[in-house]
Amino acid sequence: MKKSVAIWFFCLSSLSSVAQEAPLREFRAAWVATVANIDWPSRRDLSPAQQKQEIIELFDLLKRNNFNAVIVQIRPVADAFYASQYEPWSRYLTGAQGVAPNPYYDPLTFMVEEAHKRCLEFHAWFNPYRALMSKYKNSNPSYHVTKTHPEWFVNYGKQKYFNPGLPEVQNYCIKIVSDVVKRYDIDAVHMDDYFYPYRIGRTEFPDLSAYRRYNPKNYARDAWRRDNVNQLVRRLQREIKRLKPFVKFGISPFGVWRNASVDSMRGSNTKAGQTNYDDLFADVLLWQKNGWIDYCLPQLYWESGHPSVDYGTLISWWNKNSYGRHMYIGHAVYKLGNKKAAWQNLDELEHQIDETRHFKNVQGSAFYSIKYLKRNKFGINQMFRNKVYQQPALLPIMKWMPDYQDRQLPPKPIYVQMQYAPNGTKMLKWRNEDGLQVAVYEIDNTRNNYSKKLIGLTRDDSFEIVNRTSRSEYAISFLDRLHNESELSNMVY
Repeated sequence: MKKSVAIWFFCLSSLSSVAQEAPLREFRAAWVATVANIDWPSRRDLSPAQQKQEIIELFDLLKRNNFNAVIVQIRPVADAFYASQYEPWSRYLTGAQGVAPNPYYDPLTFMVEEAHKRCLEFHAWFNPYRALMSKYKNSNPSYHVTKTHPEWFVNYGKQKYFNPGLPEVQNYCIKIVSDVVKRYDIDAVHMDDYFYPYRIGRTEFPDLSAYRRYNPKNYARDAWRRDNVNQLVRRLQREIKRLKPFVKFGISPFGVWRNASVDSMRGSNTKAGQTNYDDLFADVLLWQKNGWIDYCLPQLYWESGHPSVDYGTLISWWNKNSYGRHMYIGHAVYKLGNKKAAWQNLDELEHQIDETRHFKNVQGSAFYSIKYLKRNKFGINQMFRNKVYQQPALLPIMKWMPDYQDRQLPPKPIYVQMQYAPNGTKMLKWRNEDGLQVAVYEIDNTRNNYSKKLIGLTRDDSFEIVNRTSRSEYAISFLDRLHNESELSNMVY
């Protein structure tokens, strides 16, 4: 019996590994973690010039790998990687909490501009409730919110957290996010899996007094906690859309919503030790079903065939539970090289990316974290460029967003020309006074076999044609900030 099962599993795996052609539209992102200097800046003593150079190198790497988005942690622990009137400059940026960069610059402004130059969407990543990585040694200045409002905080394990059950905390968090949405040209607000913290053994999160004081609906304690998080997510969505309807709101939850052992109707066939619903009090399905988030990016950080949390089981479950919102998958590139056989090469990762393309409700991937791309473990960057992301991709369209519903498409490009240099170089030229994003296509219209291939994304007014067949023609389209596409221009060759 075991042998038969093994043969069946091998056949199933072989069938699912048939390469799926990369779609024209696909979300491709990497996380840039700043807490504890995981990804950037690489050290706390870097000068602003060195910090800028590192960001440029990271964003250039994403561009070369044909990525189209970046998720940067700008508020790791109630501090800021931007000029904030509410929270201090982060110690992970300058080495000391509350000390501004010297010479001065605003890292968030710089990063957004550099991302947009490279046609990368910028997703600003916030941690809503974490206040101190270590309650013992991470001191804060006297004006920090942990000092001015100590009643808002609780200690749990070694860390200090905002108490999610307090209305004042919810208001404060919304104020922090709204401030960034108003003042910076970000494309999305992003939150990860840290709502209520992961459980520490049998130690209960110390929110009993808040539960007794702020529970007008008379919920049981776990339901009350979920309601606290639900209120935050709902209010954030409303405020983001009120300020800038085009700014997306996405959340990247832990990979298991709930085990089927406790919810046979809706849970996944997994045996996760902790889950979103029962331990982090994050009812992700409710947010998707009610349209409170624009995308969900579950962290599926396990391999295919894992005995408790199988990757294939989870991606299938999330695909069935997208509720019409975008679904992207988070992949664990940080596991490459660990002791498990699945992570001793790139086969599992390549298989996982291919799997995303077999599910109609999954629109792309994100990778944690960018430093593992920078290290180029097992030649991962060559895998992106030469195999899974050979061509660039447009970002998926969110059909519920206002620009799509209003059908206000960008204008059709005009005056597209091909210029020839004496050395034989071909340069595609056009007018782009508004600095719109431009999609460049190679078109093969020979022998009645029409094909159109995206070969570049740029904000310039020209594009160099390199190593292309002489039979091909070329055309461009304009994209708005939500990636709605104009009609194609005239074709040139």
